[in-house]
Amino acid sequence: MALSGGGGGGGAGNGGGGDDALMMREALLAPAGDLEDIGSKVEEEDLEEIRSVGAFLRHAAEENRKLWYLAGPAIFTSIAQYSLGAVTLVFAGHLTTLELDALSTENNVIAGLALGITMGMGSALETLCGQAYGAKQLHMLGVYLQRSWIILNAMSVLMLPLYLFATPILRVFHQDAEIASLAGRLALYMIPQLFAYAFNFPIQKFLQAQSKVMAMAAVSAVALVFHVALTWLLVGPMRMGLVGLAVALNASWWLVVLGQLAYILMGYCPGAWNGFDWLAFSDLTGFARLSLGSAVMLCLEFWFYMFLIVIVGNLENAQVAVAAVSICTNLFGWEIMVFFGFNAAISVRVSNELGAGRPRAAKFAILVVLMSSVAIGLAFFAAVLALRDVYGAPFTESPEVVRAVASLGVVFAFSLLLNSVQPVLSGVAVGAGWQWLVAYVNLGCYYLIGIPVGYIIAFPLHGGVRGMWGGMLTGVGLQTLILIGITLRTNWDKEASEAHSRIQKWGGSAALKPSDH
Repeated sequence: MALSGGGGGGGAGNGGGGDDALMMREALLAPAGDLEDIGSKVEEEDLEEIRSVGAFLRHAAEENRKLWYLAGPAIFTSIAQYSLGAVTLVFAGHLTTLELDALSTENNVIAGLALGITMGMGSALETLCGQAYGAKQLHMLGVYLQRSWIILNAMSVLMLPLYLFATPILRVFHQDAEIASLAGRLALYMIPQLFAYAFNFPIQKFLQAQSKVMAMAAVSAVALVFHVALTWLLVGPMRMGLVGLAVALNASWWLVVLGQLAYILMGYCPGAWNGFDWLAFSDLTGFARLSLGSAVMLCLEFWFYMFLIVIVGNLENAQVAVAAVSICTNLFGWEIMVFFGFNAAISVRVSNELGAGRPRAAKFAILVVLMSSVAIGLAFFAAVLALRDVYGAPFTESPEVVRAVASLGVVFAFSLLLNSVQPVLSGVAVGAGWQWLVAYVNLGCYYLIGIPVGYIIAFPLHGGVRGMWGGMLTGVGLQTLILIGITLRTNWDKEASEAHSRIQKWGGSAALKPSDH
């Protein structure tokens, strides 16, 4: 089997010097029986280099450079794309409280369900594309991308009733009648966003696996500026209200999709994109099963906070309560986007290194990114406590809602701290291909513990919104501890071996082809 070393040689993905590159080539060209000896030689050299504090600091600095090369643009991309919805929410907050609640409910419940499913199913590409890129099987990335498009668009068609019958669905959850009615009408206008999700998230994972993060950041920046200008025009001078907000949000999401797609089709992903391929229609059942595991894992996390909005809607003075929680979850989402950047970076690093047969490098990357994310989480924790009386003001003109937001300051701050670690650990899970395992952990911690505890504190114990959110944090804390335990007990040599098997399984005969680049 002849392989070329192109595609940047895993530039940000694998990082080593000339000797490491030569050894990696030997590993890729060697017979199966020789792989273990070559891998052991790499491991022994790594162990020798990191036996002093100075060596650890040098390795940590180099790993930080690789992580921030990926994480910096990924964080910006996540924040910019999340801000499309957040900016829309800010404009809605200056209409009426009812319109703010309707948009928030549609965004968190209806679009939240669709976002969780499409982003989750798309995250299967983080495992497959990342490991294939690390193993220099570049030609498979484009095939994986097209398979994911087929599966996600089919799933979007199946989710259309969620948008078409949003009002009765929300009424089943005992939402306020006015909120449910207006949110249901808004959901009809947001159907184009559903299909934008189906194209966008596979493209993102395809580009991330190749460390093409700067292109994603540039497209997202343009889309955000466009969105702010268009939203102001439609809601301000043209006075189109919620309809204008929906039109602007749809247009901005499709600008993101078309911008990234143009980058790929213009030839900036040589070897990884070789045009449309009939091979994309093979192995769809198995690929869908893997995508479903990714979707279940991520959806259980997304829907956890959706349930917070739904349950709070049953409290007294529901409109104020929903508005306060919506503002906090909006801010929470912005902060989480920072750690989703780390999530993307560590997923790429782990999958690339496992695909290249370097388990020790994957393990070291996890240690370094956890140190960085915890430090940033502590800074957010302190900032929220210091500013809790004022951070709700930009989102609403209601003093009652601002006071309600301030009352959630402590529980909100602890949410940010806990979630500085959790997305990073989820990124490790995706990079290693543990989606189904984490899905079971999420189900138990969030839905069998977190939500019941929160409900008991909020209703029988009369803890209100703070009780509901605080109780749910017990589930997040338990899930974080379990994921830390799983990561510490993992045999990374075995994971590297399974990565090679996964590439063969999901590539089929195509994985045996030489790389085109």
